[in-house]
Amino acid sequence: MEQPEDMASLSEFDSLAGSIPATKVEITVSCRNLLDKDMFSKSDPLCVMYTQGMENKQWREFGRTEVIDNTLNPDFVRKFIVDYFFEEKQNLRFDLYDVDSKSPDLSKHDFLGQAFCTLGEIVGSPGSRLEKPLTIGAFSLNSRTGKPMPAVSNGSGLWMESLRTTGLEASGGVPGKKCGTIILSAEELSNCRDVATMQFCANKLDKKDFFGKSDPFLVFYRSNEDGTFTICHKTEVVKNTLNPVWLTFSIPVRALCNGDYDRTIKVEVYDWDRDGSHDFIGEFTTSYRELARGQSQFNIYEVVNPKKKMKKKKYVNSGTVTLLSFAVESECTFLDYIKGGTQINFTVAIDFTASNGNPSQSTSLHYMSPYQLNAYALALTAVGEIIQHYDSDKMFPALGFGAKLPPDGRVSHEFPLNGNQENPSCCGIDGILEAYHRSLRTVQLYGPTNFAPVVTHVARNAAAVQDGSQYSVLLIITDGVISDMAQTKEAIVNAAKLPMSIIIVGVGQAEFDAMVELDGDDVRISSRGKLAERDIVQFVPFRDYVDRTGNHVLSMARLARDVLAEIPDQLVSYMKAQGIRPRPPPAAPAHSPPQSPARTPPASPLHTHI
Repeated sequence: MEQPEDMASLSEFDSLAGSIPATKVEITVSCRNLLDKDMFSKSDPLCVMYTQGMENKQWREFGRTEVIDNTLNPDFVRKFIVDYFFEEKQNLRFDLYDVDSKSPDLSKHDFLGQAFCTLGEIVGSPGSRLEKPLTIGAFSLNSRTGKPMPAVSNGSGLWMESLRTTGLEASGGVPGKKCGTIILSAEELSNCRDVATMQFCANKLDKKDFFGKSDPFLVFYRSNEDGTFTICHKTEVVKNTLNPVWLTFSIPVRALCNGDYDRTIKVEVYDWDRDGSHDFIGEFTTSYRELARGQSQFNIYEVVNPKKKMKKKKYVNSGTVTLLSFAVESECTFLDYIKGGTQINFTVAIDFTASNGNPSQSTSLHYMSPYQLNAYALALTAVGEIIQHYDSDKMFPALGFGAKLPPDGRVSHEFPLNGNQENPSCCGIDGILEAYHRSLRTVQLYGPTNFAPVVTHVARNAAAVQDGSQYSVLLIITDGVISDMAQTKEAIVNAAKLPMSIIIVGVGQAEFDAMVELDGDDVRISSRGKLAERDIVQFVPFRDYVDRTGNHVLSMARLARDVLAEIPDQLVSYMKAQGIRPRPPPAAPAHSPPQSPARTPPASPLHTHI
């Protein structure tokens, strides 16, 4: 029998921190008013979806829809099922073709147009339904056929030809020509929101302790596609018994079987030892489908120790484990709230204290180099370009703190970067950057480093709307040691009752011990003896993400992933605490008239999962 790679992993495993597969969403594609390429009938469209690698920025084909004959308004039946991560920028590309033959070679078919978006853009749109114009970008002509083929975006808005992807040689065409609309809808797979609750007991387990009975516990493993196993749950230890009854526990179904009800679930039984060298008693396998039968003769399992079985001819088992109860219920997920219209209001607060250094000097953290963004702008862009898709009006309040303001030199810890006291909102991430640059030229860096005013500012707005339709996220970017720790703690404890989260990015080389304390991952923060109701703060030091190779795109993607990863759970925990259910999604517009039957698409090697 294969033992786990190291026994320490059993001791250290935290079921809440165990890696749970991403939720999966199903993307449905429709198009309207496609170009008509056929002489005597309408086009026969096919859609090809591509995903982009984070590291090498290469586009790779993910899958193809079926071909639908003779229509300019296809509603494709074949879906694309993709893993969804709120905290990552997942770039997607959709290419449309008029299929003229059975060849899987796309260069042999007429190119109808393409669209680029992120997965976050789709799910963050009203009703998780995004409409985009299809365009023929700076397309290329295939040298063999003379047909137009798509040029490929490199992910930064620049068009470039990818010879390897498309085999193109000569470029030409009408860049930016509009050629219809693509409609992309995202639906979370229902089994991603199921949570299973179950209880087990055991009978006549092997005695492992010399002076007493065993101290048994169970370890559950999810099987992976490659035949390996990943730990996904560990029960508590029941002391000094061979007939334990373990407590009821709950686990997301996706953590147990990743949505595959017939996938093997391995359960190992151990006798706990104080020194961590737990004794293996035996194991059995089951599946979600088996467990879902509930208490029955099918869910009484023989615990087998393969080594004992090989050595002893009369060996039967090392005891039995019985499923006492099983129930499954659907929990409301982050995407349920987003699809129901919950908006994420994004506010940024930037540190203008003198410890940043004179902005006109290259040693300053606020220095505006003509060649690259400074740490403040990099962090703001990395977080902002992901979170912006969950706010429909794209108007983001931007505040500064720790500066002397013109004309009288008063010190402010809550000033609008755009200079408008009545409305500090900026248009898009570019608008925030523009206001930030303008502020650097007009205010005087001063101090001290006070967080409480900007936290209270966002808390005021969050308190005004607590019906679940809005959730606020405050990004604080700072270089310094906090000066108003007591007031900030009090502000955070008060904010923990409200629909809001706080992200702190520390730039520069200061010691950030106080920020770690505010984070509350290890010890929940308190103020005046009152504990915060929820952990709403996530802190990361920017220096941990400085890529020595100079690849800022990759290092900032990692920073965004780490600071945003907790937001979905924080939003759901607020909604649950308030008893707020997701609203029903808005109704989609009526469909076009029926269309011609579908044809099987050309074979594609990448049809199913990312």
